[in-house]
Amino acid sequence: MCAKILMVTGDYTEDYETMVPFQALLACGHEVHAVCPGKKAGEQVATSIHDFEGAQTYSEKRGHNFTLNASFEQIDPAAYDALVVPGGRAPEYLRLDEKVLEMVRHFFDANKPVAAICHGAQLLAAAGVLKGRQCSAYPACRPEVELAGGHYADIAIDGAVSDGNLVTAPAWPAHPAWLKQFMAVLAAQSESVNKAA
Repeated sequence: MCAKILMVTGDYTEDYETMVPFQALLACGHEVHAVCPGKKAGEQVATSIHDFEGAQTYSEKRGHNFTLNASFEQIDPAAYDALVVPGGRAPEYLRLDEKVLEMVRHFFDANKPVAAICHGAQLLAAAGVLKGRQCSAYPACRPEVELAGGHYADIAIDGAVSDGNLVTAPAWPAHPAWLKQFMAVLAAQSESVNKAA
């Protein structure tokens, strides 16, 4: 069964962490709506490319423009089965938007699947949904995970971790593991919904 998935993103979202899950989930037959506060379907967000080139932190370069396919103001989180939160710089400012935080809380309150990667944990921490949860993120986000009451999962850059409905990973090299685990959580949710019906 295919899921209806909401992706909350914004300007200077990480290029790979937005494009790859968006396209991969569509290719698997899921419906994915990508939204950004203050923007409508057909408008774009700028992306940035983060890379690991031997410096003490990641490097950043301008990426592609990513076209949104849904309008933020028209979104009802209750109409979606799951949430995806890409990383990059977008979560840093998205976490200041109370409507975005309410959307994130909805998915946790309803125990729906949530996939967050890299700096996406900043949004989860600000929404107050990490208490007692295992959560991976880019290592620089470890303090935010822990201050929010989460247990930082210190895993390999290409690894991912699942904790109930939450699937997280440190950065885009983890896409194969992260998306595989997220799709397993989506399948399990679909199976439980079918049994309940």
